[in-house]
Amino acid sequence: MKILILTNYANGLWLFRKELLLAFMEDGHDVYVSLPPDENVDKLRSLQCRGRTVNIIETPFERRGNNPVKDFGLFMTYRKLLKSHRPDVVLTYTIKPNLYGGLACRLSRIPYLCNITGLGTAIENGGMLSRILLGFYKISMKKARRVFFQNTRNRDFMNSYGVAVRNSRLLPGSGVNLQEHPFSAYPSEEEGIVFLAVIRIMKDKGIEEYLETARRLKERSPNLHFWLVGEYEEETRDRYEPMICALEKQGIIRYFGHIDHVGEVMAKSHVIVHPSYHEGLSNVLLEAAACGRPVLAGNINGCIETFVEGESGFSFEVKNTDALVEAVEKILECSPQQRRAMGEAGRAWVEKQFDRNIVLQAYREELAEL
Repeated sequence: MKILILTNYANGLWLFRKELLLAFMEDGHDVYVSLPPDENVDKLRSLQCRGRTVNIIETPFERRGNNPVKDFGLFMTYRKLLKSHRPDVVLTYTIKPNLYGGLACRLSRIPYLCNITGLGTAIENGGMLSRILLGFYKISMKKARRVFFQNTRNRDFMNSYGVAVRNSRLLPGSGVNLQEHPFSAYPSEEEGIVFLAVIRIMKDKGIEEYLETARRLKERSPNLHFWLVGEYEEETRDRYEPMICALEKQGIIRYFGHIDHVGEVMAKSHVIVHPSYHEGLSNVLLEAAACGRPVLAGNINGCIETFVEGESGFSFEVKNTDALVEAVEKILECSPQQRRAMGEAGRAWVEKQFDRNIVLQAYREELAEL
């Protein structure tokens, strides 16, 4: 089969779905990927299996813009792409490929599978834009062969608005590659306890609560260390870069920027913090558990599925710095041995529930039906 994948970010596909691309090629399929060009595209081009490579179709578009003229241009680009390449099936990821790519596939009568990795800020915030997007989703997803959701809350919410009522299926997020993210022994706490947040630098990922928590607790407990990994969203860089630089100069946080192999930093940390306001299913928390680290995460769907409360992590109310501070204090009340045991319990949980091979099998089953 000729499989066409529509997505908005090469590195996301590389980090969380390269095994899927390799599995398709191993099964004898030809894989084409349409996405905006950036420095990460060559990673996908490097994938090889059984003499096949990933065919890249560079398709520029604004990941976060809301210009209707440009978005209509993306829809027309997808229409032309489908006409010229005539794939046997199309897989879509993230909002714009799901909406515009899904609609283009429906009108072209080409089978398509959509993956709703999260609802996104526009829908979560409600209002007129939310209602417009939900109506658009209903139209675009209606004829999809399958619409994958990553948590029950997102599925039930979308179903309540008539989206993917009869063609939905749950996946354990993107799963986690247990070989690529091996268990790492819990490090010594002799030089202090390291808390690590791996998030995109934007409000909805909880960056403000994390930075304020670091400021409050570092002043009281110098033996606590707060690390931050993640890239700036360009529209929020002016707001957060001065704040983060100032906290770095004061010795309150350590900022690593964007890192491809975040497992190396996780292995040197003791606790992973994830204060995001909404998630499809958090890859960061899955990787943290695979590494063997206890987690502190928002009490939201997309996070709470990845750990067992009190056994491998603690939850807290999102958008609430006091709640995050209390969660940090709660895990500090545990002994080093208890924190180590929580990390081991987290590894056992993801091995049982979130092996990435579960996701590969689900896609293979859907393709087999075609």
